[in-house]
Amino acid sequence: MNGVPTSKVLEVAGREVTITNPDKMVFPEPGHTKLDLVRYYVAVADGALRGVAGRPMILKRFVKGIDQEAFFQKRAPEKRPDWIEVATLRYRSGTSADEVVVRDAAALAWVVNLGCIDLNPHPVQAEDLDHPDELRIDLDPNPGIEWKQIVDVAMVAKEVLEDHGLTAWPKTSGSRGFHVYARIEPRWSYREVRLAAETVAREVENRAPDLATSKWWKEERQGVFVDFNQNAKDRTVASAYSVRARPDARVSTPLTWGEVPDCDPAAFTLPTVLDRFADLGDPWAPIDESAGSLDALLELAERLGPAEKPPKGQGRRQSTMPLIEIARAKTKDEALAGLERWKARHESIVSYLEPADILVDGMRGRSSLWYRIRVNLQHVPAAERPAQEPLEVDYDPWANTPWAREGT
Repeated sequence: MNGVPTSKVLEVAGREVTITNPDKMVFPEPGHTKLDLVRYYVAVADGALRGVAGRPMILKRFVKGIDQEAFFQKRAPEKRPDWIEVATLRYRSGTSADEVVVRDAAALAWVVNLGCIDLNPHPVQAEDLDHPDELRIDLDPNPGIEWKQIVDVAMVAKEVLEDHGLTAWPKTSGSRGFHVYARIEPRWSYREVRLAAETVAREVENRAPDLATSKWWKEERQGVFVDFNQNAKDRTVASAYSVRARPDARVSTPLTWGEVPDCDPAAFTLPTVLDRFADLGDPWAPIDESAGSLDALLELAERLGPAEKPPKGQGRRQSTMPLIEIARAKTKDEALAGLERWKARHESIVSYLEPADILVDGMRGRSSLWYRIRVNLQHVPAAERPAQEPLEVDYDPWANTPWAREGT
């Protein structure tokens, strides 16, 4: 109204892309609009496409803003331009989904217009959905870990990959952690790629046990978790040049290894990465020529022997740690509010808790994340440990699903 346009048509890669609500404020603090975000992706398209081109993509849509949970849309919208490609992915549940495949800057602009802030491609090409061509290592710090320790672990991961014949490519995650990628020949199954990534994690822990962990169970981790499970089928990771849904519009930024030891993730935001890209180009420009073999890592996996796995068919695993569950909530704020109520009732033991004792898990639901909070009472004297109580928030992410109704 008042003469303000509700849409704007951009000419991108020889196509017309309509941007609806171009003045919608996506990042209120720095003042970046939806149109600013689209123009950012078009400007860095040469780099961003290097991470997503030809790959099926889950649409992570922030339709209610960055302070609200995104929902994950696997299926491409039925109403879409005829130049938007799709690939049919089949899931273990027996379902399938036609997922968007981005090929050019116009498709980038189109998915961002849907409310996607970051880009979440699968590690496979649309032409071969069964054989990943990327191995992805996600360095996930436990609470209280300093940034210096994260980049130190990244340097160890680089050594492990290079010692086993792969080229390592570093980038900030745009969130708390750090990513290290390696392009691989598309000759191995998801299971084998995940095993190779797990082997990297175990070897990083072997070389730097005071810095890194490959422990499966969250309550047993100390330091930086070398997360290999991002290589499991159906998992996706925010790709290079993805803007993250953080107040400062931080970007998952490709780096050179020379930059890594002294990098500051807060320095890489939408405007600064625009300038950096214009001045320096893409440090990952040669990545497509670097595909290597997993043979050496899989041979190391055989030498190391089986790693600890979650038990199958033996009921729920019994933790070796004194864990209690506090909340299961639809949003992180609701879960944290439940934690604060629990702390208020148990003031006498709160001082015993260390940052890593508060376990906050973002859990993938049907189409969005939900949140679970647990407390590890390992540092609380046994006689003072509170018992498990009814949950502060008891959200059921599977309520009203067909399989839930069948069980009633």
